[in-house]
Amino acid sequence: MKRLGILLISLSVIACQSEKKTTAQTDSIAGTTASSGLTFKYDSLQVFSKLSKPAEKGNTDTAYAKIVYPLFSDQKLNQLIEQMAVKAAEQTDQNTNKTYKELATSFVEGFDEFNKENGGTQSAWFLDDQTKVLVTQPDYLCLEHSNVSYAGGAHPNSAMVYWNLDPKTLKEITLESLIKEGGLPELTAIAEKIFRKNEKLTPTASLKDGYFFEKDTFSLNRNFTITKEGLKFLYNPYEIKAYAYGSTELLIPFSELKTVAKPNTLLSPTL
Repeated sequence: MKRLGILLISLSVIACQSEKKTTAQTDSIAGTTASSGLTFKYDSLQVFSKLSKPAEKGNTDTAYAKIVYPLFSDQKLNQLIEQMAVKAAEQTDQNTNKTYKELATSFVEGFDEFNKENGGTQSAWFLDDQTKVLVTQPDYLCLEHSNVSYAGGAHPNSAMVYWNLDPKTLKEITLESLIKEGGLPELTAIAEKIFRKNEKLTPTASLKDGYFFEKDTFSLNRNFTITKEGLKFLYNPYEIKAYAYGSTELLIPFSELKTVAKPNTLLSPTL
């Protein structure tokens, strides 16, 4: 199987608004036709708080929620993406019928209620939620969902996840479906070797200090995407390191996957 190509879509991020607004806004970005025949465009909506924090040096800051998402010609796919985005933003495994608009509105209403109950707050909340289309192939659709939010505290929280789908069945493509049966330990060993090299650790150095792996043993998560270079994993802040270190990427080249990749799958090397 030929390796996958990636369709990268550049999204513009709108900065925090200084003008006080009270209504939701929606915007559409030009449509795109992918090589797989999947036609989509990006759409967005914004909801602003009716409350502004007191002026500081002539400026006001308004709590807001902004959501950017793709719209495909397949409505079932759109519904699936919307459900996944809401669940990810709310950090829940429970199925939901909540819409993008309801997610944004509930976040801003939460700020308004908190503000009133506490006699005003010095920090406006914000929610920036984006779903990007990374890969579109006849047998592979990869979406990148990023969520950055602030609802008080020392710093914003952020998380990025990859969603791997079969565009024909809308079923999730799991890591286990791409590797040989019983191949996870071998894949983990390959990944750990690369991880230690990236982190400038010796093969026997302890992971106890500076990392958050369970039982101080390296492990792979299930947050991955398939690029034209290989299999890429992403660890979010706090997942394996302190917040200050940000996220950690780990790329396993196709050349390292030859013995573990299941034949005739997305991980099969180029012949």
